[in-house]
Amino acid sequence: MNSTIKLALVDDHKLFRGGLRSLIESISDKYTIVFEADNGLDLQRKLNEDNTPDIILMDVNMPEMDGFQTVEWLTAQFPGIHILVLSMIEKEETIVKMLKLGVKGYLCKDAEPGEFKEALSSIYDKGYYYTDFVTGKLINALQSDDGQDLYDINEREKEFLQLACSEMTYNQIADQMCLSPKTIDGYRMSLFEKLNVKSRVGLVLYAIKNGLVEY
Repeated sequence: MNSTIKLALVDDHKLFRGGLRSLIESISDKYTIVFEADNGLDLQRKLNEDNTPDIILMDVNMPEMDGFQTVEWLTAQFPGIHILVLSMIEKEETIVKMLKLGVKGYLCKDAEPGEFKEALSSIYDKGYYYTDFVTGKLINALQSDDGQDLYDINEREKEFLQLACSEMTYNQIADQMCLSPKTIDGYRMSLFEKLNVKSRVGLVLYAIKNGLVEY
């Protein structure tokens, strides 16, 4: 039960990494930081079978190789490593995309130390940590094999979806998009099927939930 939990820090801000290291050391002596990296490429150079961490703490915005690309690479090459994102980005679209890629938790960098401690413990013990901002139901839908891909919507369908969130009628949307009502009806039915919804209200709720429109 005294085994050490190995961590790696991936963030291009050295001062932040230093503060994070100090916080981790103050939380518990069961954590060991095996290495630090400036970005995904630096991580690739330093990560090997001899120093594989249990958990990687990683930012989203980084030069050369950002968090999205890094998570994709890690998921393919080292699927056993748990990833906890630490970022100032709170956009739901970014969070959802990261979760879809397979990260096990997402925290804002201004989170309280107690919440950070809870996140580390939860990810190691349970395999995940999600705040109230992201419900368990949404996560299960996003990370299940049968989940709908948020990015499987083409640009014209997205434009229609955004207009459907207005007070415009479908005929007015057709005029706005310079399309026939029949084509608009085709977009509507296609999105009903893709998103597994049955009404315009369902389209609006989906668009709001996934950051496609402001509300």
